[in-house]
Amino acid sequence: MKAIILAGGYGTRLRPLTNNLPKPMVPIIDKPILEYIVEHLIGHGIKDIIITLGYKPESIVSHFGDGEKWGANIEYVLEEAPLGTAGAVKNVEERIDSRCLVMSGDTFTNVNISNMLKFHLKSGGMVTMSVKKVDNPYGFGLVKTNDDGLVTEFVEKPENPDGNVVNMGIYILEKEVFSYIPKDTKYDFSKDLFPRIMGDMYAHFSDCYWSDIGTLSSYYLTNNDVALSPDYFGVRLS
Repeated sequence: MKAIILAGGYGTRLRPLTNNLPKPMVPIIDKPILEYIVEHLIGHGIKDIIITLGYKPESIVSHFGDGEKWGANIEYVLEEAPLGTAGAVKNVEERIDSRCLVMSGDTFTNVNISNMLKFHLKSGGMVTMSVKKVDNPYGFGLVKTNDDGLVTEFVEKPENPDGNVVNMGIYILEKEVFSYIPKDTKYDFSKDLFPRIMGDMYAHFSDCYWSDIGTLSSYYLTNNDVALSPDYFGVRLS
């Protein structure tokens, strides 16, 4: 199974940290967010990785190269114009020959990808999304399921959230999903694709650590969490 990491965003809410760096290259304690992601994927046996690029791509390419240093095979695809989350995945369709994992390059998490894959294979769904119960669901996609994990309702960033199970932005997709995504078109998973495939999409619940590093406050909070519990995150503090 290949992994696609979406790393093309501008990171405007993280400025000034992203004035000279793409958001996935902003450091958590000792290394870029994206490096943690690559190492996490490799830890779950995923060594074939595609990184989609947009804003300041040269810093990502120069840091990771072909991935040999990490025991990975890393490829890059540059977006000439923003294509949205699903559009960016469609843009690499020719490099995907079976199911794939998709995640954002600004997600700091230790989600158990191996368990997620087992659930996905057992459910037989077209898409599995990783979800988590949170204290404050405001600003996230809200997910409701039946007892089997089948997604029965999905609302992207509701103004008045009714529930506390949110989409973590980590997906396992079957190859057939690509047929639902238009080519060379800005297209989003949450707003455009998921409403079309409702009834064939499952949610895998996780109690993992997860931080969507989209704002300065979440960035500083994540650094603080790692600094307070470095062993839990596998970080060495000098």
